[in-house]
Amino acid sequence: MSSAPLLSVEKARKAFGGLVAVNDVDFTVKQSELIGLIGPNGSGKTTMMNLISGALKPTSGTIRLAGEAISGMPAHKISQRGVARTFQLVRILPSLSAVENVIAGAVFGHVRAWGDDAYREAEVLLERVGLGGRGNAPTGSMTYIDQKRLELARALAAEPRLLLLDEWLAGLNPTELAEGIALIRALTGSGITIVMVEHIMEAVRALCPRVLVMNSGKLIADGETGTVLADPQVIAAYLGEVSDA
Repeated sequence: MSSAPLLSVEKARKAFGGLVAVNDVDFTVKQSELIGLIGPNGSGKTTMMNLISGALKPTSGTIRLAGEAISGMPAHKISQRGVARTFQLVRILPSLSAVENVIAGAVFGHVRAWGDDAYREAEVLLERVGLGGRGNAPTGSMTYIDQKRLELARALAAEPRLLLLDEWLAGLNPTELAEGIALIRALTGSGITIVMVEHIMEAVRALCPRVLVMNSGKLIADGETGTVLADPQVIAAYLGEVSDA
């Protein structure tokens, strides 16, 4: 079995004029690993996700997926190589039904499916995320949690090697949060590799054996979750600024 990482981030840097949002960040992610990427608002977490997914090009540094340099590739090319994501603000296609939204992921993703195969896969994924029997539902009128479920199903339809979750659990009530944690935990059991940006410490502790911590664009900690969350530097930079709610 190969020990090579699925994702390798090497001296990644992103500057917007004089503002350095990501500052020479290095880390690797193994196949089937679930890691949390945490830090205070403005620390560079979402910018890092944008660099990995191709929404932004790094100013310098290299990002590799399964050994192939993907940094600077267009987002659709990176998607075709097996990277899928969700967003802080849900991005569904409101003019399409639920099943059509998911089929869009199957058609344009890493492992492409068409026609009846795509439809059947979409129905299976809607069931998997808790939207079974709602394939023809108008998506624009769905509740917030159901729109999040739909966006996740669309990302999974691409059969990604790497799934990026950007605050997917934000805005959920306690019952929905418990359901969301259970859903992500089930995904890890299927062998998918996940990097999740999250502010909800309850979810980070429950799901992530390992966390990365960013602050002011720099990676300040990387290790076992309990150890990292007890690190005084991390507490000073991050945990003191948020609650566990």
